[in-house]
Amino acid sequence: MADGEKKKRLPVGIENFEEIRAEGFYYVDKTAMIGDLLHNWGKVNLFTRPRRFGKSLNMSMLKAFFEIGCQKPLFDGLAIARETQLCREYMGRFPVVSVSLKSVEADSYEAARSMVVKVINKEAKRLKSLLNCETLSPDDREMLSSLMSSDMDDAALCYSVYELSELLHGYYGIKAIILIDEYDIPLSKANDKGYYEQMVSLIRGMFHQALKTNDHLYFAVLTGCLRVAKESIFTGLNNPKIFSITTVRFDEYFGFTDDEVQKMLGYYGLSHRYDAVKEWYDGYRFGNVDVYCPWDVINYCDELMADGEAQPKDYWSNTSGNEIVRHFLEQVDQGLAKGEIEALIAGETVTKEIHEDLTYNNLYDSAENIWSVLFTTGYLTMRGKGMGKNIRLSIPNMEIRNIFTEQIMTMFREETKKDGERLEKFCDALKTGDGEEVERLFNAYLGKTISIRDTFVRRPMKENFYHGILLGILGFKSGWYVRSNEESGDGYSDILVKIENEDVGIIIEVKYADHGSFDSACKEALEQIAAQEYGAGFKEDGEYTIFKYGIGCFKKKCKVIVKKEMASGLRERQ
Repeated sequence: MADGEKKKRLPVGIENFEEIRAEGFYYVDKTAMIGDLLHNWGKVNLFTRPRRFGKSLNMSMLKAFFEIGCQKPLFDGLAIARETQLCREYMGRFPVVSVSLKSVEADSYEAARSMVVKVINKEAKRLKSLLNCETLSPDDREMLSSLMSSDMDDAALCYSVYELSELLHGYYGIKAIILIDEYDIPLSKANDKGYYEQMVSLIRGMFHQALKTNDHLYFAVLTGCLRVAKESIFTGLNNPKIFSITTVRFDEYFGFTDDEVQKMLGYYGLSHRYDAVKEWYDGYRFGNVDVYCPWDVINYCDELMADGEAQPKDYWSNTSGNEIVRHFLEQVDQGLAKGEIEALIAGETVTKEIHEDLTYNNLYDSAENIWSVLFTTGYLTMRGKGMGKNIRLSIPNMEIRNIFTEQIMTMFREETKKDGERLEKFCDALKTGDGEEVERLFNAYLGKTISIRDTFVRRPMKENFYHGILLGILGFKSGWYVRSNEESGDGYSDILVKIENEDVGIIIEVKYADHGSFDSACKEALEQIAAQEYGAGFKEDGEYTIFKYGIGCFKKKCKVIVKKEMASGLRERQ
């Protein structure tokens, strides 16, 4: 690229292939998928991937390539354009039925069903120009008009996708390609809201007509998050080809590879942020390929273009809730060992038997099922295979790790709030300088919660977990002004507490006691308090008593040493 040449815009939130190419957005070329699909397709092809890994964009790409009226220049310079024979045989040669169910989510079955009707209406209206064609029979015109109507009974809705393919086949004399994006989102939402069986019946009926007994179908491609069990949705289909996150074929087409990320960063002059991007957004394993989450990489690059000092953050969970993680953590002591979660948080692996063909209404029936859900939805990834269905699982990256740790801390705070008696005892011990009682109660808190060990991160910030626990406790004490410096360097600095109307100040410094060296950790903490003069503000305010706490922590144990200082600084004792 010539110096000063305007760079392409990043396609933040854009999932339409034609828009990205026609408007000159940056595009990571995944069109080689078309060639692989044509060499390996089955009658029905299902791709399952976590959310935000490019499923919808790839479906839009397939539609743009196959559909009659294809804008061929959109593919100039892309990988598929080099497959000249395939392009001659398939590009722009097929009628396409394209529907997306990703927006079908409602509190009731009636409302969700109406949304499915609207999806069909939208696709039918896209084809309404056929109404003006003299070759279309009166019956076909009536059929197409009915598909554009919001007044459909259940039978009409179940046959709707089939009838769209029938109309297109009849008009063009060529069998249709059917694309169904995010087929399982209506099932997920229905399960959450209590109308699962009704939605299963509707989707099963639509798929049975469109995908099983359809002489007008050339082939179909579906995408989703989960591979819903055949007996639930794909009843009677003749062995649909399923390409899941464990399948080697098509493994590089969903998500960005390392080479693709390096190329993007280089294009935007952001190569110096490669390590941060890799640490936060890489780590997913699909088939035999390690991939990054495209949504995160694009959003972070876009933010860096506006603010070169922007730090990595969680973009992924902002696209939906993280109820799955909470359900998982709630299984502790109910079939799920606390040590397994702690191992994952520490960057280790856990081997579990994984089932990819669950149904939404039994996702949370057992801890075993939840392991499978976390894997298929991207909260855990594959680090190797064992015997049978056993897979070695780990947390992919810093972004997902933060989702786990934030949920752990949220649950800890909720439990702390419930136990008001223990909270009062802990705070009373703090404000009176009772180091032994502070140590006893803090050890009790540490033993109860899930430990977050920071061996996962590149630059150790091992005190963060213990600071978080302390802040989670102190945040519920009324009348206490608690201040904690934000993260800097290798961790957090002091916690300062001002007890209003009692002339008491508390300074807490936590140090990680490597290999259990509690005494030296406490000493180091107290020396830092003194050297940094953390109590200066209290003295300026005229506080009478200051308690300085040096706390050494290692795994789930702590030791506390406290020093008491009068505001005048004339008297100090241990």
